[in-house]
Amino acid sequence: MTPDLIKRHALPLPRYTSYPTANHFSGKVTADEYKSWLADLPPGANLSLYLHIPFCKELCWYCGCATKAVKRYDPVVDYMVPMIAEIKALGARVPRDHKVSHIHFGGGSPDILKPDDIVRVAAALRGSFHIEPDAEFAVEIDPRLLSAHQADAFAAIGINRVSIGVQDFAEDVQRAIGRMQSYETTRHAVDLFRDRGVGSINVDLVYGLPHQTEAGVVRTIDQVLALKPDRIAIFGYAHLPERLRHQRLIDEAALPGPVERFQQSRRLAQELARAGYKQLGLDHFARVSDTLATKSISRNFQGYTTDQSDALLGIGASAISRLPQGYAQNAVPVDDYTRRIEADGVATVRGHFMSPDDHLRAFVIDRLMCDFAISWPDLTDAFGNAANAIRTEAAGILDRDGDHLVEQSGDEFRMTERGRPLVRNICAAFDAYLTGDAAQRRHALSV
Repeated sequence: MTPDLIKRHALPLPRYTSYPTANHFSGKVTADEYKSWLADLPPGANLSLYLHIPFCKELCWYCGCATKAVKRYDPVVDYMVPMIAEIKALGARVPRDHKVSHIHFGGGSPDILKPDDIVRVAAALRGSFHIEPDAEFAVEIDPRLLSAHQADAFAAIGINRVSIGVQDFAEDVQRAIGRMQSYETTRHAVDLFRDRGVGSINVDLVYGLPHQTEAGVVRTIDQVLALKPDRIAIFGYAHLPERLRHQRLIDEAALPGPVERFQQSRRLAQELARAGYKQLGLDHFARVSDTLATKSISRNFQGYTTDQSDALLGIGASAISRLPQGYAQNAVPVDDYTRRIEADGVATVRGHFMSPDDHLRAFVIDRLMCDFAISWPDLTDAFGNAANAIRTEAAGILDRDGDHLVEQSGDEFRMTERGRPLVRNICAAFDAYLTGDAAQRRHALSV
């Protein structure tokens, strides 16, 4: 990978946690459409639940999540009312023999919740849905907020996977992104959960942050490895100050360029390979015994997952649901979300109807992001003659590929070893919605 090649391919592109991406959603999907989709779920449907907690104690400057900082707990208490009402309303609408195999608390900072509210939300879930005994129950944690009492509550409700936000341990990087978090604070959070029998710990890191260097990210990964996490996710920072006002606090002059970003991500991957972690897709790493490394994976809004559910139901302000018919997103402002739940039990304001071509391209992009390859027999089995259009497009990509990023190997169109770090660029070639300069304002660099 030469610097010139990296620079040429360093484009603002989607992370492809969905297809189409959320910026292509429209108001054509209404609350009534979402309710009809729920009613059409088949008997015995396998479900996944995502709960969004849109609050933090303070807003980190790099953050791209739908959240806001609160100094008092009152807004969080108020938010519990519509969120629990939505849980109960959804539970009443889905088939009675539904099965929930995955639950994920995200944010924001779910550990902004007090112990009693953690228990209260979980009780609403278990009272409204049939949760499988071996369901994966995950939560995102800000170690700076976590107390022993909260860890007790999370363990009591059955949390079995915890995602710990770290980003970087270097103090100059932390100051530059408005998030001061010591290694000792992080280790304490890990210990709290392990002492309570939580079986899986994930650590989230970010590269491409201000003042980061290759040597600095190696120091951070060495400290992370000392925590012995089961999974590590490494994301490239998306600097989008036109859309995210708080990112304007970040000094753009301190941001590493495309070549430096690429070197940081590759060095992190090398260090994790040396430590015995298996790379899954573009940016997730797991111990070889972890289910992420041993089961089939797919891509959703939380990244790479073993979740193969028939539908994902999003709960809370801004949460997105994925059903066979398409995507449905709740109102983003908490006040608007609350009003809609109080009036109707559903807060859908926009989404996307999936066409046959959308399903086809979503399958292609998901397989590239997860397997770095498209199996032509598998594509034909799933989509019949419609697969021929993708084969034609793939042939064109091969003809134009002067950098040897892709190849045809037997019955597969696949990324080369050289091309794998640039898989988003190839996915973008199959994206029927990605046009014009608008991408500059919406997406992270592809390296």
